[in-house]
Amino acid sequence: MTTTTRAYLAVDLGASSGRVVAGLLHADRLRLQEVYRFENGPVTVCGRMHWDLLAQWAHVQQGLRAAAAEFGDRIASVGVDTWGVDFGLLGRGDELLGNPYHYRDPRTSGIFKEAFSRVPREKIFAETGLQFMEFNTLFQLLVMAQQRSPLLDVAERLLMVPDLFHWMLTGEKANEFTDVSTTQLYNPLRGDWSTHLIQQFGFPAHIFGPIVPPGTRLGPLQAPVAEATGLRDVDVVLPGSHDTASAVMAVPAASVAGAAPDWCYISSGTWSLMGVETPQPVINETCSQLNFTNEGGVGDTIRLLKNIAGLWLLQECRRIWNQQGRDYDWNTLIQAAGTAPPLVSLIRPDDPAFLAPQDMPEAIRQQCRSTGQAVPETEGAMVRCILESLALRYRTVLGWLRELTGAPIKTIHIVGGGVRNQMLCQMAADACNCRVVAGPDEATALGNVLVQAHTDGQVGSLAQARELVRNSFEVTEYVPQEPARWDEPYQRFQKLHEDGPGGN
Repeated sequence: MTTTTRAYLAVDLGASSGRVVAGLLHADRLRLQEVYRFENGPVTVCGRMHWDLLAQWAHVQQGLRAAAAEFGDRIASVGVDTWGVDFGLLGRGDELLGNPYHYRDPRTSGIFKEAFSRVPREKIFAETGLQFMEFNTLFQLLVMAQQRSPLLDVAERLLMVPDLFHWMLTGEKANEFTDVSTTQLYNPLRGDWSTHLIQQFGFPAHIFGPIVPPGTRLGPLQAPVAEATGLRDVDVVLPGSHDTASAVMAVPAASVAGAAPDWCYISSGTWSLMGVETPQPVINETCSQLNFTNEGGVGDTIRLLKNIAGLWLLQECRRIWNQQGRDYDWNTLIQAAGTAPPLVSLIRPDDPAFLAPQDMPEAIRQQCRSTGQAVPETEGAMVRCILESLALRYRTVLGWLRELTGAPIKTIHIVGGGVRNQMLCQMAADACNCRVVAGPDEATALGNVLVQAHTDGQVGSLAQARELVRNSFEVTEYVPQEPARWDEPYQRFQKLHEDGPGGN
C-alpha cells in the first residue's frame, strides 16, 4: 500500500443520477469523497426515449474540473462505470451518430417473437448464457435492423455507454469486457463476440471491436480534455465498466469465486441484481428455464445473477406523488410504511407492467385489484407492499441460486444505495431466513476505484481488495427476527407468479 495519499476518480453514472467520486488511498485505508453530483434520466423526443449524452459529458467534465481543483497532482487515473445494454454508434471520422436510446424506450416491446423466429431461444441462450430481457443490446439492434435504420448503414463502431465516455476522454475506442457481457451478443465460453449470432441476425460484423479486460490502461486524457479539466498526467483506466461488476468487486466477503459459494450478493438500487460469483459460466437447461444470466466480473469471474426490479418501483411512486404536490422525503415514506399493516398486499415486482408505466402507484393498485387483494390506499401501505414483495422475490431467487450452485448459501451481502433502507434489509433477512450483511453503500464507485488502484500497483488480488474494503468501511448485520410469519405470505406470493405474466 502507498505511504502517500493517491487519488483515483470514479465517474459513476446511474439511471437517475451521476457523480464523480474520489477514492483516496493511504496506507491500508481507503475512503471515498463525492466531488460532484448531477441529475440523470431519459429525455423523450417525438415519443422516443434517449439519454442526453452531451449533457452528461458536460457534467462529467465539470466534475473532473472540481476534482482537479481539490486533489491536483495526487490524481493517478480516472474510470467510468454505467448501466449495461445501451450503446452508441460512431460513423466515418468518429462522428457520433445520435444520442443512445434509453433501455426503457418501448420500441423493443414484443421483439422476442421476431428474434426467436430467426434464432430459437434455446440456441441464443446456449450461445450467450444471458437472461432474456427485451431491452438487451441484441434486441435493440434487431429493432434498428427491422426499421431499416440508416444509422446501421453508416456505422463503423459500436461502443457501449461507458465505452463512449472512455472514447471521449482519450480518443481510444475499446469495448470493455464486463459491459460487453450484457449485450446478449457475447459468448462467455469462447470469450469473444458471438460471430454466430451477429451473422444470424444480419448485423454488420465490423462494428464490433476488440474486447479488453477491466484494469486496461487505455491511455492519457486527450489534450483538449486535460486542458478543459485541469487534469495533468492522468491516465484513463477501465474499471468493471458495468456498474454491477464494480459493485460486486467491492463486496466485503472473506472469500472469492468458488464452485460452491457460501454467500450471494444483492446490488441494490434502481435494480436489485441478485447472484453469486463463480469461476465459470453456468449454462444449462435449469439456468435457461429460470432465466438467469452469466455476466462478466472483475478478476476473470462470472456473475451468475438475476435482475429484479428494485427500488425503481418506489422511486417512480415518489415521483408521481411529488408531481401531485405531495413532496415526501425517503425517511417520511419509510416511517409511513412502518405504521402500515404488514404482509397484506403483494405484487409481482418483475411484471412487465412495472417496467415503465405512466403512473406506478396506479399500476400497483391495478395489479392488486386484478389479483383479488386489498388495494393499498395510503402511501405507507404502498411502500410496504413494494418492500415486502421485493423481500419475497429475494427469497425465491435465493432458492434458485442454491439450486443452480448446489451450495447452502448462508449470507446475503447487500451493497449499493439500498443498504440505507434498513426496513428492506431487515425484511430480506426475515423473508429469506438468512443472515444479511449490508454495506458499503457506495459499492459501485468503490469497485471502480479498486480496479484503478490495482492497475496502479497499490492493491493486489481481488481478495486483498475485499480485505481493504472490510478494513475501511463499516457494515451492518441483520439476523432473522420473525422468519416464520413470512411463510404463508410467501405461498401467496408464489401463487401470484403461477397465475400471472411475470414468469421467472
